Amino acid sequence: MNAPSADAAGTVTIGGDLVVNRLGFGTMRLTGAGAFGPPRDLDAARAALRASIDLGVNLIDTSNAFGPLVAELLVREVLHPYRDITIATKGGLLRPAPFQWNNDGRPESLRTMVDVSLKVLAIERIDLWYLQRIDPNVPADEQFGVVAELQRAGKIRHIGLSEVSVEQIVAAGKHFTVAAVDNRYHVIDRGHEAVLEHCERAGIPFVAHFPLATGALAAPDSVLARIAQRLGITAAQAAIAWLLARSKSLVAIPGTSRPDHARENIAAASIALSPEDFAEIERVGRKAAMLRAPKP
Repeated sequence: MNAPSADAAGTVTIGGDLVVNRLGFGTMRLTGAGAFGPPRDLDAARAALRASIDLGVNLIDTSNAFGPLVAELLVREVLHPYRDITIATKGGLLRPAPFQWNNDGRPESLRTMVDVSLKVLAIERIDLWYLQRIDPNVPADEQFGVVAELQRAGKIRHIGLSEVSVEQIVAAGKHFTVAAVDNRYHVIDRGHEAVLEHCERAGIPFVAHFPLATGALAAPDSVLARIAQRLGITAAQAAIAWLLARSKSLVAIPGTSRPDHARENIAAASIALSPEDFAEIERVGRKAAMLRAPKP
């Protein structure tokens, strides 16, 4: 049996010149509880990151808010110098404590965040930098303006946006070319369907974070468990295969701190769902989403 390879997922092009596989690696799980502090098992986290690269992943998605800085430091430790790898990182959030994520889109803060990521990752220019959140307490045009300024200064190659609406993508496009959009999206969380469809029309890669619902879709009692068992795959693989089949514009970035899980996730790139299997996962996912929705 052939080794799993992210190459089987196909590719997207970011910003016209960065070609990456549609199955990347998200690094938030390389931190401690509440995405704060170091992971419980540093050696396993390092091995998971290395395994992903060995299996063809060429897009690493991180953020200076993960840890904070813990994930970026691990990326540097394990992968630097970055040969044939696109490193995407983010800024715009402060982390005072576990599970706490505070917006900070002040221009001076965004400049500092970019400079810190450059130093921590040991690079001269960030391939893809996302404004991780648009701070509602700072005029959006000020945030977009300073990010465009940092791009003109040569510190950022391509600019992305995270957790945004179609309207925000259009507004940011007046300041810079939006090269990618990183929103939460998985089979039971379809709140950004309109954003995905906009990205498809505009030719913007849509990067789905939390593709396994922070592990819920990979659990033994996952809503996908019965379908996965029938197909002879894991629930996590069913969730990832569904995402990759959902849109050719979509990139999935599952994360893990275990190398065996990294291998399992990447094997999903080679799973070709039949139209019937895709439709069944879709049906189960929508039903689960309705059950999870808050009652009016």
